[in-house]
Formats: sequence, structure tokens, C-alpha cells
Amino acid sequence: MQTHNASWEHSKSGYMAPEYAMEGIFSTKSDVYSFGVLVLEVVTGIKRSSNSNIMDFPSLTVYSWNMWKEGKTEELVDSSIMNTHSLDEVFLCDHVALLCVQENPDDRPCISSIVFVLENGSSTLPTPNRPAYFMRQSVPMEQIIDDIQNSGNSFTVTEIHGR
Repeated sequence: MQTHNASWEHSKSGYMAPEYAMEGIFSTKSDVYSFGVLVLEVVTGIKRSSNSNIMDFPSLTVYSWNMWKEGKTEELVDSSIMNTHSLDEVFLCDHVALLCVQENPDDRPCISSIVFVLENGSSTLPTPNRPAYFMRQSVPMEQIIDDIQNSGNSFTVTEIHGR
């Protein structure tokens, strides 16, 4: 197991809240973010682990938010869900999920509020702000090696392997 960039790789895959991945800050709102991504996966039928861009968007959260913002939520929903659940239930789940993946953790609802809304419904949910998203810049290996060779500092890289 390589230790460098481990949190970045997990955050890129989608479940880890960006404030934890980038700054090591963890709270109950970090779990809310993860829950929101999971709900988006269920609603859309799109796995967050997909390495390719989703419909020209960099992530499932950005894709879902843009579809919601453009009033195209119905196009977002996986057809298997449309056959088994009411459109209002699906739209509510999508709306709640988008509230969960907002960039600012303080804007995300508490899990108790999420449970209440999902069990009882709501017609007065706030409008979600843009979701958390950050882009990984690709650096060619040659550039990394060149930077290391030209560095005056020394360092070690530890790889942990299971038995």
C-alpha cells in the first residue's frame, strides 16, 4: 500500500468529504457528505468509482447538481428506480443528496434532519449550493523525477505490504 496521496485518491473516488481529504478536518458533516454521494449513486445508477467523466462533467456530484439546476432531474434518474418509486420520492432523495454534498460543511444538513425529511417528506427544502469538487492535476512522472533530482532536500518513501 502506498501512503502518498492516499487521501487524495479516495476523495477523487467520491466518498470522502473534501475538507477531510484536503485538510484532515473530520466531523459529522463529513459522514453526511458520504451519505449524499451514496444517495446520488442510487438515484442515478452511476457508480462514483467510474474513472471517466460523466456526461462531460468531472464527477457524479457536479453532474447531478448541474442537471438539478437546469431542471433536468428526471433525466438524471435511473430508469429502474422510476419504475418502482414515485417521481416525488426520487426528486426528494436527489434534493436531499445535493444538500449533503455542498462544498461548505456548515451548509450540509444534520443526519437527523435528513432522516426526518426522507421519512416524512418536505416541500420547503433550501436550494443546494454547488457541490464540493476539486480537480487533481496530473503531473508527468518525468517532471516528478526531475524535481526530486534537482531538490536539495532528502526524503524517504515508505510502502507498506501485507504479509
